[in-house]
Amino acid sequence: MAAVRIRSRFHAEGQRSSAALASVVAILAWKLALESIKRLRDAKYDIDIGRPYFDFVCEFLVFMAMAADRVAYMKLDAEQRGEFTAALGKRLAEIIEDNNHMLFGEAQPGECKQHFIDLFNRRGADYAEFDYAADGPDFGFKRYFASCLREGLPEKDRLWVIDQVMDIEVPDALKALDKTLAGLFGGGDKPRRERAGDSGD
Repeated sequence: MAAVRIRSRFHAEGQRSSAALASVVAILAWKLALESIKRLRDAKYDIDIGRPYFDFVCEFLVFMAMAADRVAYMKLDAEQRGEFTAALGKRLAEIIEDNNHMLFGEAQPGECKQHFIDLFNRRGADYAEFDYAADGPDFGFKRYFASCLREGLPEKDRLWVIDQVMDIEVPDALKALDKTLAGLFGGGDKPRRERAGDSGD
């Protein structure tokens, strides 16, 4: 996997806003999504420019956002986590909209952004069914992501893509994400006081 260079630490003193932290993660996720597509296309998976390409990127970005949210749950308090995840979803939707012609070809203004927001909200409920511990997501979390990507591929590729995603794409992406989030959030867990309804789901 080619190295993705991304800022994971700020040199200036002082706490950064949720929007600033989310922007770093969003840019990382975007770069990783494009690298993943390139790797799969080099492996002869058919991900054509247009709807298949657009759907792949959207699913990949949602997966990264859901993973980042779970790490935020372990590192931040409930209010900070909520602000970070909301800012991340918003920033990713903006990136999708800004690149809609590259991803989709023809789209009405705002159409791609709204599609991503709808997908982000819908998938959030689905990913909540799975666990995500300090050492990463459980099998179901990863399998669900692979299954979502599988739906956008032609029939000839569907049999093999699950293994490719779970064995290569997910570990590579989460390794980069964990490194970045460790720099942004700090390496240790923050003391947290559990409150009603406050969970990683």
